[in-house]
Amino acid sequence: MGFSFGVGLAGGPTWGGCRAPPAPHSVSLSPEELEEPLKCPPIGLESHRIDDDQILASSMLRHGLGAQRGRLNMQAGTNEDDFFDGAWCAEDDSRAHWIEVDTRRTTKFTGVITQGRDSQIHEDFVTSFYVGFSNDSQNWVMYTNGYEEMMFYGNVDKDTPVLTEFPEPMVARYIRIYPQTWNGSLCLRLEVLGCPLSTISSYYTQQNEVTSTDNLDFRHHTYKDMRQLMKVVNEECPTITRIYNIGKSSRGLKIYAMEISDNPGEHETGEPEFRYTAGLHGNEVLGRELLLLLMQFLCKEYQDGNPRVRSLVTETRIHLVPSLNPDGYELAREAGSELGNWALGHWTEEGYDLFENFPDLASALWAAEERKLVPHKFPNHHVPIPEHYLAEDATVAVETRAVMAWMDKNPFVLGANLQGGEKLVSYPFDTARPASEMPTPDHAIFRWLAISYASAHLTMTETFRGGCHTQDMTNAMGIVQGAKWHPRAGSMNDFSYLHTNCLELSIYLGCDKFPHESELQQEWENNKESLLTFMEQVHRGIKGLVTDQQGEPIANATIVVGGINHNIKTASGGDYWRILNPGEYRVSARAEGYNPSVKTCNVFYDIGATQCNFVLSRSNWKRIREIMAMNGNRPIRRIVPGRIRDSRGRWRGSRGGHGDAGRAGAPLLGGGAERVGGSAWRREGSGETSVPLPVPKGAPGKLGRDSGSERGTLGGGGRV
Repeated sequence: MGFSFGVGLAGGPTWGGCRAPPAPHSVSLSPEELEEPLKCPPIGLESHRIDDDQILASSMLRHGLGAQRGRLNMQAGTNEDDFFDGAWCAEDDSRAHWIEVDTRRTTKFTGVITQGRDSQIHEDFVTSFYVGFSNDSQNWVMYTNGYEEMMFYGNVDKDTPVLTEFPEPMVARYIRIYPQTWNGSLCLRLEVLGCPLSTISSYYTQQNEVTSTDNLDFRHHTYKDMRQLMKVVNEECPTITRIYNIGKSSRGLKIYAMEISDNPGEHETGEPEFRYTAGLHGNEVLGRELLLLLMQFLCKEYQDGNPRVRSLVTETRIHLVPSLNPDGYELAREAGSELGNWALGHWTEEGYDLFENFPDLASALWAAEERKLVPHKFPNHHVPIPEHYLAEDATVAVETRAVMAWMDKNPFVLGANLQGGEKLVSYPFDTARPASEMPTPDHAIFRWLAISYASAHLTMTETFRGGCHTQDMTNAMGIVQGAKWHPRAGSMNDFSYLHTNCLELSIYLGCDKFPHESELQQEWENNKESLLTFMEQVHRGIKGLVTDQQGEPIANATIVVGGINHNIKTASGGDYWRILNPGEYRVSARAEGYNPSVKTCNVFYDIGATQCNFVLSRSNWKRIREIMAMNGNRPIRRIVPGRIRDSRGRWRGSRGGHGDAGRAGAPLLGGGAERVGGSAWRREGSGETSVPLPVPKGAPGKLGRDSGSERGTLGGGGRV
């Protein structure tokens, strides 16, 4: 038999000429329900589904510690004394203070989760409290044990969330927490657990609540469950899917990937490669589940003949990696959806933050730019990895090494890593450049890509809500450059941009890093269109093949786009893809041993990359270098027929009868160029070698001065 709490009067009082709402009441549970307590999801304080104006408090210490800061896992700003501190704090130590939440609907409350203040300085947390309920926010019924108000016990530190479950649920609209004892100052963060029993009152704006029509597996997946689901998808769609792993975690768990393509297992010439990764931080789990849902969706829709999905699968090689940090996920999963703190499972087993564990190539590039070494002596693309980073004893996670090897193996064009804890899209650079702006040469392109995801998301551009923890940093667009928001060196995005061809962005999916299972359908609907739209951007810009005059592909040729100081390279099959915004571009292809080729390429607004192929002709410079190498790179003397040396080693004889103006061996390979008929003689070093090079028509006919005293003229008179 259930307990009874807070009995309301039949009929009840009236106010404002209207019948008062029924009093809050308890719900009697059956023996089966007593054995298995009712599990209700969070109502949404942490995820911000509960708006700021639904949270009220009796007082606040100052604005930065107001009621709206009392959300579970709320993070303090850099300066804790500003408007963005890490909890709700009352103005004094009175036990009369309270914090209240209005659900705007009839709700069956089953418990609360409490947490102390996020602070590097203070140790503030509530150790005990009472709970009250109301349907009108005026008349309150306290939770009792049948004899007196029931005391609930809270936190023992400021960071670890503590779950308090009510012995029996209470039905009401409002809930209040009355702190009674605390450590330090009276400060609190919380989440409320409750099952909605009605829709939101029509007086308020109806929230965008969606039930997905997709028949997918909406639940959290353990490592074993994830592997099994991927196997099921592969068995369901064997002709377009392939499961592989890119390496292992420090605990030996395989990092699984799913390839989705019409020809899985190989790179098709002319087909771009795209990647989504998730789980860099093990406790940010929404991305993991979205990629598992995306696998199922692409398989089902391909089988059902969805033309959009079929086009994506047949024209793109898609790679999905749901869990880059499986060790961290298992740690966070053990604590549960709401009970892991902000950091539990964030790092790898060895303590690395994977997103920031890559080589800092941006600083190396900027240092070279300041010394005027770019691009002649230091490249503006495919920046080499520092040797110290590759050493066996370098502080590099095994997961990071696996990701880097995977990046080098596949010619990715576009990618995104799915993270959590905020709701925005971040693009490079993430590294802050001292005393300078830090946009990439592809700044406009990155903004286009970021907007393509944020604008298609159902709620990401609703910036009237502000940021999850501080002010909105996106200028009301849902996108931000990483260095202006959260600067850090050695990010995955910066590394991908500077070391490979791939443009990589970070997509932060929401305020709640580990949303409750009941929220997965809504989150899938929020992100589904964005996930598809962003993948389609890989087909924007230009693409093509670089071949020689015999039609053979040229690998590692450099593609240069005029006005953008960042180049890319062709893949092993000579194919390339360059994402560009709409416009007209002057593009050149260059390769070792070939003459460069230049053409104008136009990019249009419609999806579909413009074909720009290049055919390169052989250059004699390759042969010249081969000859020089065969001679040990020493000067090679040119012997002219009909000339001999005398006993003193001087040349005798001439081709024009004008003294020593045409001495053999005078022109050299290198610094200047001397013309003989239709060729030029380029000199280098000590003046001992000359090799004919083509000279454009109309070039002047004067001989240049070599490194010695010998000189001559050539041109109209044809003298040597």
